[in-house]
Amino acid sequence: MKPTNRSKLTVASLLLSTCFLLVPSAQAQDKVIAAKDVEWGYLNPARGDKSPGAADLWGDRTKDTATGMLVRFNKGFESPPHIHNITYRSIVIEGEMHNDDPNAAKMWMPTGSFWTQPAGEDHTTAANDKTNLIYLEIDEGPYLVKPSKEHFDNGERPINVHADNMVWLQKSDLVNIAADGVSVAYLWGETSSVYGTLVKLPKGFKGSIKSYGDEFKAVVIKGSLNYTQNNASRQIELNAGSYIESSTAAHHSFENANQSETIVYVRTSSKFSVTD
Repeated sequence: MKPTNRSKLTVASLLLSTCFLLVPSAQAQDKVIAAKDVEWGYLNPARGDKSPGAADLWGDRTKDTATGMLVRFNKGFESPPHIHNITYRSIVIEGEMHNDDPNAAKMWMPTGSFWTQPAGEDHTTAANDKTNLIYLEIDEGPYLVKPSKEHFDNGERPINVHADNMVWLQKSDLVNIAADGVSVAYLWGETSSVYGTLVKLPKGFKGSIKSYGDEFKAVVIKGSLNYTQNNASRQIELNAGSYIESSTAAHHSFENANQSETIVYVRTSSKFSVTD
């Protein structure tokens, strides 16, 4: 695998540049997909049930557009060496995943781990647990698999961050985080444009994430949340793999009624706040 200290420095520097603010309540119309309602197909339909399962949460992986999807693998799955035409990034939701050069020793990455796969680089992907689920994201498409002989160097380098090596900063580290017990890890991008973070909400958390820009996408990575949409009295249970989207400023109200933490991946085009 190819973990790098540079990834940790990038995480820390981005965290120091962001700002979490206490904001007034507001609501916008949101798109919500509970994990139980996800519609599944195949990542490679031509291979049928030999292919990993796939479900687009947003975008369309078959077209030239940014897309976020769920991908699930059976235990023992291991792809042959191959490349992709575009770069992708992934977060492990369930199970244990490996992604690296064909000759690399296995490093199994559990829930909350993060990796990037540059376009053109030869690699294999493997799954080790009974159930294996990831969130996979691309900034352009279509998502294609090509033979190793077509490999090329696009100048990017892969990052593999095991969950145990994630850098988390809390309220004591960033004084403008308004909610106790919340911690944040930056994964990619620039806070002046589109970027991605993990947000960890402690057990018993009851509060909100306020988004300000024209793009806010969130995927539950670990645990579950009760979500209240548009000041409605009914809560929606969002388990791991569930998805929320808004395209205007919005106030997303959550309750973590579990006895353990919940982790949410957030992709956004502006700074956001977490309040209780």
